[in-house]
Amino acid sequence: MTRISLRYSLNGISFISSFTISYSAMAVTTRYYSSYHSNTPTSINCSSKKHRVTNKFENIKCLDDAVNLFNHMVRTQPLPSVIDFSKLFKIMINMKHYSVVVSNFGEMQKLGIAIDKVMLSMVTNSYCLMHRVDCGFSMLAIYSKCGIPFDVVTLTILIRGLFAENKVKDAVNLFKKLVRENICEPNEVMYATVMNGLSKRGHIEKTFGLLRLMEKGSTKPTTCIYNIVIDALCKNGNLDVAVDLLSEMKLKGIPPDLFTYNSLIDGFSKFSQWEKVRNLFFEMVNHNIYPDVFTFNTVINGLCIEGRVKDAEEVMRQMIEKGVEPNVVTYNVIMDGYCLRGQMDRCRRIFGSMKDKSIEPDNISYAILISGYCKKRKLDEAMHLFLEISQKGFEPDIFTCNTILKGLFEVGRIGAAQKFFDEMLSARIIPGPITYCILLDGYFKNGLVDEAMLLFHKLERKREDTNVDLYNAVIDGLCKNRKFDKAHDIFKNLSLIGLHPDMITYTIMINGFCLEGLLDEAKGLLRKMEENGCLPNSVTYNVIVQGFLRSNKISEMKAFLKEMNGKSFSFDSTTVTLLVDIIAEDSSLLDLISDFIPENKKLLSILLG
Repeated sequence: MTRISLRYSLNGISFISSFTISYSAMAVTTRYYSSYHSNTPTSINCSSKKHRVTNKFENIKCLDDAVNLFNHMVRTQPLPSVIDFSKLFKIMINMKHYSVVVSNFGEMQKLGIAIDKVMLSMVTNSYCLMHRVDCGFSMLAIYSKCGIPFDVVTLTILIRGLFAENKVKDAVNLFKKLVRENICEPNEVMYATVMNGLSKRGHIEKTFGLLRLMEKGSTKPTTCIYNIVIDALCKNGNLDVAVDLLSEMKLKGIPPDLFTYNSLIDGFSKFSQWEKVRNLFFEMVNHNIYPDVFTFNTVINGLCIEGRVKDAEEVMRQMIEKGVEPNVVTYNVIMDGYCLRGQMDRCRRIFGSMKDKSIEPDNISYAILISGYCKKRKLDEAMHLFLEISQKGFEPDIFTCNTILKGLFEVGRIGAAQKFFDEMLSARIIPGPITYCILLDGYFKNGLVDEAMLLFHKLERKREDTNVDLYNAVIDGLCKNRKFDKAHDIFKNLSLIGLHPDMITYTIMINGFCLEGLLDEAKGLLRKMEENGCLPNSVTYNVIVQGFLRSNKISEMKAFLKEMNGKSFSFDSTTVTLLVDIIAEDSSLLDLISDFIPENKKLLSILLG
């Protein structure tokens, strides 16, 4: 192993890379395939060789085929052209075998085989796709050594690599330096790379600023550039600005395309602005831009989120009439819509119709059904589907396993839940923090406090998956099992282990104080929560009000509500139910609480007769 430290400077830019090269790996990744050579003829006509290499590209089906062909090519005389090697590297990259590209390039260097700019770009890109942008920068020294100038393509690859490793500041600084020092003229692809990298990480204003910067330069914005900005604005909820940009495109003669309209339709669907969705839909058709499956799926998803699943089915029927075939995503979205409404018969009907259309259900299809059955406490149906997943050759994911585990605990099948968890471990499905929270919650809800604490202490000793959510589950479980002192001790010790209580932690503890009748302490913790910069939400306030009501401390509750006047929270259904009997005896309370029950006022009036 040799440690190489490289510093490369061009026009004032310094690229520093320190990396390790294993010569055995760089030179011969292909050692496992050496048996191929014994069967290779030693005398072949050169023209037939070239024809054979060309045909071989079409026959590459897997990594073994690609590596065998590379071994053959490097030992052919005369050598195939660098174009042929580049074609082979492109195939390997498409197969996502980036490390093999890097290793084979190393062997070519060792053998002295000619390389060109295209090949160097491919190797640089392979490093970046491996999340080794440092090694990507080290390739600049090879460009220099070979007398090959690196250009906007190479630098764009490196900028994309920096974004992929979330080195946003480095990517932006490199781009600024290139522009400021006129090292290269950014083209549309480089602008798109920077803007896409920024927008995907929430830097919407900077993305928008680059659009305006392009307008002042020689590389003008195109439809693709506008699409990046419009999509970012829509995802951020800035729909009015996105529509203004659409109008700007039209005025400048830059034609919107399907992606433009899909972004806008997706944005307006998520905010239930169906009239604007409808107008955009007709506008795109009038411009001879026809909706695709993504367009329809976007509208269908928006309707299902609103609970309008029948309308979503109607859109799917129209979709088919328009000659756009639904895909598995379409069916999954509608299935999920019915599952959220607890309509499992209709969900199962959609699942069956998908099979009738010869569309194979995927992992998500089964996960939706399993989740729906678990929520309805139909665990036998859920388990049957879980077994069907394996029979279909799918790998059960952690989300589906967590759903089953939670369902088993909720129906009190403790033994089955523990056995299922053991089978998860045997199948090498790695449990995460959510899995352990489900286990702890399941033990506590079924009164198995000792088992829960045994698991908790085991996780604490391992110092694995011990995040605040795990402690929230334990504190909540102890409070609900009337082990408040233990819960309070764990809460007080959070800061000692480097964890900070979040809004959920404080709300759980406030509820614990209320359950113990310690209402002054609950109010004190509320104040401490606010002092620590952790803002309470409607759940927190409702917990305290319910504490006053259960303790029949009406005057204290009135005082608390006066303190809360102007706070943006409303009573939930549990609070309203507790209030009914109180208001029946003291109608003056109705005026005091009217500000906190806007959506429940009518219900409360009905309940009071």
